[in-house]
Amino acid sequence: MRWSSRRAEVVPSPNIWYYQADYERENRAQDSGGEIWRVLREECDWTGRDVLDVGCGDGFHLPVFARDARSVLGVEPHEPLVRSALKRVAGLSNVDVRMGRAQRLPVRSASVDVVHARTAYFFGPGCEPGLAEAERVLRPGGTILIVDLDVTSEPYGGWMRADLPHYDPAAVERFFARAGFGCRRVATEWRFPAAADLEAVLKIEFSKPVAEQAIAESLQRNGNRAEDLTLPVGYRVHARRKPTGLVLPGHSAVSGEGDSSSSSPRMP
Repeated sequence: MRWSSRRAEVVPSPNIWYYQADYERENRAQDSGGEIWRVLREECDWTGRDVLDVGCGDGFHLPVFARDARSVLGVEPHEPLVRSALKRVAGLSNVDVRMGRAQRLPVRSASVDVVHARTAYFFGPGCEPGLAEAERVLRPGGTILIVDLDVTSEPYGGWMRADLPHYDPAAVERFFARAGFGCRRVATEWRFPAAADLEAVLKIEFSKPVAEQAIAESLQRNGNRAEDLTLPVGYRVHARRKPTGLVLPGHSAVSGEGDSSSSSPRMP
């Protein structure tokens, strides 16, 4: 995860920036039942629309959007990950990747229908510049979809709280609620082909003592078997629709689906 800060525009990711191969294992293990994707599509179906993935990393999620979207653009601040993402999507004609930051998106105003960010940048107070940029690049009727970990969900949330004692999940939820976002909790299951994969992933997500605890508890939960291990992990999906016109006090800011007929964000 990349935790945002008011003092720095780009905070190095403690995992994917330095352990890309192990983070690939993590991406492959996450949401094995597709629950996050199901909830995202319920919030906003991107079929035939233009999608922007903020903090796309090495592009793992870009091909999934590309199956149905008109165009997909990944934005990532770390140049080595941009190169990896470009390699991943090289055969997809409707996908592009650009180097950039959430606070200064290299995208024209009102040019995308969906802004998606998954465990990248948008973690509550401090992310206001990125939210403003997301609103700028969205067309009227477009949707911001933010996926983050539910730190109240056990056991993963407990390990996170041990490593981040000052992180207040309730305060983060209040922040997004005040900003007009809905919140849906999503229960998922991570699935690992082998114990070695689980251990490698937990080691890049937590400090050494917490990782050791997480590994021991996870192996015990799986009967100490060596293959096909699972781990329950909770997420939150925050969604907000951009108004299609003037919003009067006391009226809903959600109306209509927006016009997707303007030019693609991939055009220069």
